[in-house]
Amino acid sequence: MFRRIIWIVLDSVGIGEMPDAAAYGDQGSDTLGNIARIRGLHTPNLARLGLGNIKALAGIPPAVDPKGAFGRCTLASPGKDTTTGHWEMAGIHLEHPFPLYPQGFPAEIMNEFERRIGRQTLGNKAASGTEIIKELGEEHMRTGRPIVYTSADSVFQVAAHEEVIPLDELYRMCETAREILCGPHEVGRVIARPFLGAPGKFTRTPNRHDYAVPPPPGMLLDKLAEKGVNVHSVGKISDVFLGRGICRSDKTKSNADGMGKTLAAMQANGAGLIFVNLVDFDQQYGHRNDIEGYGAALEEFDRWLPEFESALDPGDLAIITADHGCDPTTPSTDHSREYVPLFALGRKTRTGVDLGLRRTLSDIGQTVASNFGTTIGNGESFLAQIV
Repeated sequence: MFRRIIWIVLDSVGIGEMPDAAAYGDQGSDTLGNIARIRGLHTPNLARLGLGNIKALAGIPPAVDPKGAFGRCTLASPGKDTTTGHWEMAGIHLEHPFPLYPQGFPAEIMNEFERRIGRQTLGNKAASGTEIIKELGEEHMRTGRPIVYTSADSVFQVAAHEEVIPLDELYRMCETAREILCGPHEVGRVIARPFLGAPGKFTRTPNRHDYAVPPPPGMLLDKLAEKGVNVHSVGKISDVFLGRGICRSDKTKSNADGMGKTLAAMQANGAGLIFVNLVDFDQQYGHRNDIEGYGAALEEFDRWLPEFESALDPGDLAIITADHGCDPTTPSTDHSREYVPLFALGRKTRTGVDLGLRRTLSDIGQTVASNFGTTIGNGESFLAQIV
């Protein structure tokens, strides 16, 4: 149906709590709804596509004639993290959530990690990445001990100053951690978090590297590779899927950088899938309970939409969605168990189509698979509804 699909994930932009939110401590979470109510949102282009038609949002009335297809997706898998959401989009449903360590990692993990890397560590707690290097960076530089921390995600993160622990050594440490963290301790990702600078002026560098759990075989990107479909990823997509089925990958420094690289990828690729993650909503604002920053980032994306739409070719389908919530208005800095918005648009797509409440994020992957002549194990395609 479509020669090219551009699939954009607005990381953590949820649209209201799911029925089981209380089991996750997320009662009342509504990332878009609460930001619109408390701060206000000026997002006329998302409104034009049908944002206000998905659910009632303060200051964003339903469009009389929505220019996109619109709906919501349910996260069918247990959990509410990056890997779970992205894997489900690609057709993978988890039986059990990835483990979390809000109190830090157990002694048997840390003792084995320190033994194998030949260094003691600092931290071992849940923390903001920028805050923990501010807190422990000077001690790290004095002692040479790497900083280990986790977050609301299922992650084991290792931070080190590039002039204290060279990148290749930091990467080896993370590879070691990935080997140790298996079985019941198999976290979704191990992440190298290098930084530079002096105490009080530390900054994280772009040399981050993720070591994800290998996705099970047969997921969407494997199926597209079998069909010879060109896949170009932008942002952390390649890290989440370990590069499987991806022909070219562009890392990003910010949402603005990701949006620019999306347009560049559209100029470079005439066919196939461009798979994008814009992470600032989650990383910079959601986890820091920065309501103003989150709202401004949504408005920045909204201002970019007309340029993106004008770059779409007649044979393009654009899909815009999210992977979970991260409501900055609640006391928690964790992800939130929320539905995610769904938009489909393009010059050949039907407008004003209500895609309703989808039972799983895999519906998106199944739609992409169907377009390129294949199928994945979960999800129901909505391709026929939009053409």
